[in-house]
Order: sequence, then structure tokens, then C-alpha cells
Amino acid sequence: MSTTAIPPAPPSQPADLRAATRRVWGWWAFDWASQPYFTLCLTFIFGPYFAAVATETFMAQGLAEQAADARAQSLWSLGQTVSGMLIALCAPILGAFADNTGRRMPWIVTFSAFYVAGALALWFMMPDGSFMVGALIAFGIGLIGAEFTTIFTNSMLPELGEASAIGRLSGTGFAWGYLGGVLALFIMLIFFAEGESGKTFVGLDPAFGLDPDAREGTRFVGPFAALWYVVFMIPFFLWVREPRRPATHPSFGAALHDLLQTVKGLPRRTSLFAYLGSSMFYRDALNALYGFGGTYAVLVLNWSITQVGIFGIVGAITSALTTWIGGKIDSRVGPKPVIIGSILVLIVVCAVVLGMTRESIWGVTLAEGSSVPDITFYICGAIIGGAGGVLQASSRSLMVRHAPPARPTEAFGLYALSGKATAFLGPALIGVTTWLTESARLGMLPLIGLFSLGLILLTWVRAEGETT
Repeated sequence: MSTTAIPPAPPSQPADLRAATRRVWGWWAFDWASQPYFTLCLTFIFGPYFAAVATETFMAQGLAEQAADARAQSLWSLGQTVSGMLIALCAPILGAFADNTGRRMPWIVTFSAFYVAGALALWFMMPDGSFMVGALIAFGIGLIGAEFTTIFTNSMLPELGEASAIGRLSGTGFAWGYLGGVLALFIMLIFFAEGESGKTFVGLDPAFGLDPDAREGTRFVGPFAALWYVVFMIPFFLWVREPRRPATHPSFGAALHDLLQTVKGLPRRTSLFAYLGSSMFYRDALNALYGFGGTYAVLVLNWSITQVGIFGIVGAITSALTTWIGGKIDSRVGPKPVIIGSILVLIVVCAVVLGMTRESIWGVTLAEGSSVPDITFYICGAIIGGAGGVLQASSRSLMVRHAPPARPTEAFGLYALSGKATAFLGPALIGVTTWLTESARLGMLPLIGLFSLGLILLTWVRAEGETT
């Protein structure tokens, strides 16, 4: 991996300063625009809706409720597993190719189209389960678009400011993303997503005359996320300009060759190698925790979509606040201590959730109809949102410290590979454990192990990074 730096020209005139400021705000706009796919589609609206529809479909086929719950969770995990494998295979090659050609913006446009198309198709997920497989494929296409656009925009982070500001810039970007996600979730819950009564959370009929019997309000989550993305990506495309970089080896063959040389050299770069391995495990666990949090609440605590939505709002608000604060702490003490603290918090929360059912918490029997499990899970959701947001922002910041300035997209492609090479592992382990135990609750057990592995590997990661 070449280490020749091509720094952006420092702003020396007021016009240059204004352009640099707009560029930062445009870059932050991407987090605001893209986050609803993860907040609404993956975790709090479409994911639980898919789980509920799949469960009812399997029960109609003769399965008992617990077995149907397990089958639904396994199917949802399969979709994320396949998408993750495709992302893992393609991300580093595309990153290397983008660095070789000196162009990232065309790829952002291309995968934005994936995002929008996949999100729009979620509308066809009917409550009778007739489009269940098609919706799973559409969700995967949208997820691939969201993940790949993130790779290319993340690679722009080193060019936005001085090294001392990277933690703050990353944390603020994630904070804006979570704020965008929670606002989008508020709008969905107030105006569209219907509960069992056919009304929204505040007692309104779904907007635009959407039919609650056909769950059109909930199904609107896909088109809504697509429209949100299109509108709020406008500042990004208007204000973000990538520095001109000379094309070196503008072919996929050359990109693959360069990438293989980089991969072969990884064992000699102990800190980067250990960090990619560490983040592979703990980000896999975090993504699985996000992906299955809403479905867990539906399958184990029997929550409604509205309750899951409120849970999402609590977690997203906490995420926005703590990620903004975490970014400032990152800029002062560095990202590694922040990452370690976040992982420890998430391990404790996973242990609490693992021991909780509708009737008891770690063997302590609760009164019938007790609200303790609900309150506990809301608190856990807030903590997961906060610690998870900080973990993601500081992980991006630490990756910048390991990315050679001349090859940032290849570096973030490898970062995506480390996050997706075993992206199937978390969902797959949850799926297998759920199938073996026939318990959606015990299916979450492997996440503690994945977080712990990530924590152990951080021992070999240099806090100041490694760009050579």
C-alpha cells in the first residue's frame, strides 16, 4: 500500500474557508440521509414487521409459535448473511479500483441507486407473506447500496480536517445520522406505521389514505426511506468535491493486484492487522445486535411495532447525544480508550438482555403482567444506542489513523471487508443457536463471545495508529 500523501490544499482565502466548511456539512449530510435505512428498515420498522409476517406465515403452515419465531429469525439472518458476504467480497476491490482511478463520486452515485431501488421495493412486503422472499432480496439490495456508499464517503474523512479534528468530525457525523434517524422514526410512528388498532402511535389514521388492513402505513417505510435519502443527499452532491487524484492503474486487474500486495503485507503491520481483526468481531456483534434488537423485542417480549418504534426513538436520541460527546472525548484522548469502554458496556448489556424473559430476569420471577422487562429493555436500548454509536464513530476515527493518505478508499475497503468478511457470523451464530435451542432469547448468546474476541485483539492495536 503506497504511503505517498496527497493532502488537500489548505484554505487560505475566505472563499476557500467557506467551501471547506460547506464540504464538512455536505459530508455530514450523508449520515443524516442514509441512517434511516438502518434505523427504520433494518431495526425498528421493517425488520420487526418482516419477523411478525414471517412468524404468522410459518404458523399458518402448522408450526408452533416458538418454532415459527425461530424460523422467522433464521430467515431474517439468512438475508443479512448473504448481503454481508457480497459486501465483503467486493468492498476492498472496489476501494482499490477507486483509488487507482482517483474517482469515488461515480461509485457513490451508483450505489445510491441501489439504496433507493431496494428501499422502494420494500413496499411490496404484503402481510400475507406473499412477497416475503422478494422483500428479503430487495432489503439486501438496499443494504448493499447503503454499505457501499458508506465505504466511499468514509474514505473522504481524512481530507476534511487536521488529524486532531478527525474524532470530532466523525462523532458529529454519526450524531447527525442518529438525529436524522430518530426524526424519520418520529414521522413514521406519528403519521404512517399503524398498530393493532389500525391507528398510528398518536391515534391518527395512516396518512395519504393508506390502508391499515393491508399494513400500507408500515410498508410505506421503504418508499419513505428512499425519498428521505434522495432529498437530503442534495447538500452532499452540491458541496462535496473530491480532490483530483491522478489515475495510476485504472483497471480492475491492476486494482486486484495492488490489493493482493496490500493483503500480503498485512501480517507485517501488526497494529493494522490486529485492528482489522478486532473490528471484524466487535462490529459484527454490534451489527447483529442492531439487526436483531427489534425482532428480539417482538419475538421474546411480544412487543408491538409501535413499542419497538418507541424503543428505537429512545436508543437513537441517546446515540445522537453520546456520539457527539464521544467524538469530543475521542479528539482529546484518542479513539482506542473510547472503543474499549464502549465494548465493555455492550457486553454487560448483552448479559442483562440474555437473562430476561417476559416472566423473569436471570431467574428472579416477576409478577404476572410486570412492566419490569419492558422498562429494563428500554434502558438497555438506550445504552446499546449510546455505546454502539460511540463505538462506530471512534472505530471510523481509529481507521483514519491506520489509512495511508494516498490510498484511503482501499483502506476503508479493507475496513469494510473486516466488518463484512464475517458479517454472516453474527447472524449465522444467532440463527444456528436459535435453531438448536428453539429460543430467540438464547440465540443472542454468541454476541458476548464476539465482543470479547474484539476486546482481546485490541491489545495489539497502537492507539496512535499506523499509516506506514
